[in-house]
Amino acid sequence: MKVRVRIAPSPTGEDLHIGNVYTALLNYVFAKKHNGKFIVRIEDTDRTRLVEGSEERILKSLRWLNLIYDEGPDIGGPFAPYRQSERLPLYRKYAEELVEKGNAYYCFCTAERLIEMRRTQKTKRELPLYDRLCRKIKPGDGKSRKEKEKYVIRLKIPEKGTTTFHDLIRGDISFENNLLDDQVLLKSDGFPTYHLAVVVDDHLMEISHVIRAEDWISSTPKHVLLFRYFGWQLPVFVHGPLLRNPDKSKLSKRENPVWVSWYKEEGFLPEAILNYLALMGWSHPEEKDIFSLEEFTDKFTLEDLKAVGPAFDLTKLEWLNGEYIRKLDESELKSRILNFYDRELPQNIVGKSVPLVRERIKKLSDYMPLCQFLFERPEKYEMDLKPYDDLLKSAGDRLKKITKWNASEIGETMVQFAEEKKIKNSGFFMVLRVAVSGRKITPPLNESLEILGKKEVFYRCQNF
Repeated sequence: MKVRVRIAPSPTGEDLHIGNVYTALLNYVFAKKHNGKFIVRIEDTDRTRLVEGSEERILKSLRWLNLIYDEGPDIGGPFAPYRQSERLPLYRKYAEELVEKGNAYYCFCTAERLIEMRRTQKTKRELPLYDRLCRKIKPGDGKSRKEKEKYVIRLKIPEKGTTTFHDLIRGDISFENNLLDDQVLLKSDGFPTYHLAVVVDDHLMEISHVIRAEDWISSTPKHVLLFRYFGWQLPVFVHGPLLRNPDKSKLSKRENPVWVSWYKEEGFLPEAILNYLALMGWSHPEEKDIFSLEEFTDKFTLEDLKAVGPAFDLTKLEWLNGEYIRKLDESELKSRILNFYDRELPQNIVGKSVPLVRERIKKLSDYMPLCQFLFERPEKYEMDLKPYDDLLKSAGDRLKKITKWNASEIGETMVQFAEEKKIKNSGFFMVLRVAVSGRKITPPLNESLEILGKKEVFYRCQNF
């Protein structure tokens, strides 16, 4: 089978949802493993919820994550266009075809009637399904009425029996047809619903495997019926685990950060994010926690994907990100830090400070809170330094006399100074640390003083 897979994000949020990143990762890896194609299709038919700039941010986030797609709205491909809003004539054509075949029908119910119907069903504790009033309209009458009245096109679900499909992970799944709704396929504004558009597009774009999250299982029987009504071959269905909060609820922005932009702004590395997501519902055969995207591609099979994954744990992701940071060589970490801060920091200072912080940071955003004093003088101090005015000025004078300004000489000089003043090293070095940095916790002090330079250290000891 020629492997062609896709993700179909909707541009209705701030950016790409981390759950969509997980789905994209599974599709991307499966395509690469089988020399297939990974496609991005934008589902922008819900016009009321579109967010300006969302599509651009979604595509940019995929590129930042190195999930490079083969076909998409910005690069085209053999089945363009890849935005559903640009494919409307296709959906109308196929919706009308279903009506002609007797597998769909025109519905003229007003919004007011549907609201009242739902209210009555709720009162009677009935399932909130369309009552199929317009299904009784004769086809000829429906055709004539649609020329004058506002209408939608609904799917005609079989009234009896079951609809069954096979899921690669979960096996055969069956739904009772009398529990399925006569789904709207084409809305009154001419835009399709997800259910019609996804089936038409998956067929026309020759999608071989539909790999998505388990929350789409309940929609799949409607899609299966549509494939069968059209006489099209079913793709392979794979419903992976849903990313969840620790309380097992669906991952949501109320409980966790969900947008890729947040993770980027916090200084997570794209390779660490993908590594962590790979562990959601899959285990490395050698029980590794840390592995590359290439290794994941080599070892991964859809059959090994678990139906239920662990809870999304931000603390574990931070730990894993820290491990990735420590694996970077100094020049690469320097480059990542400079890029993270838009290359606005002096390269020489960043380069010198990298060896001091690489074991201390878990995210790139941890860098400046630790190292800000290397770039600007502190304005606030985490302890009262007034009682140590004379001590610090004397220390500054002693430091000024050092001829070889390096960490070793600075340390030896200050230890000797503390002994002369009969002060404990720990207490003295804490005072000196706060005087030059404003903080009690910094990278190693002697090395930091070396980076600051003799003149600046002397100034800060004299003018805190």
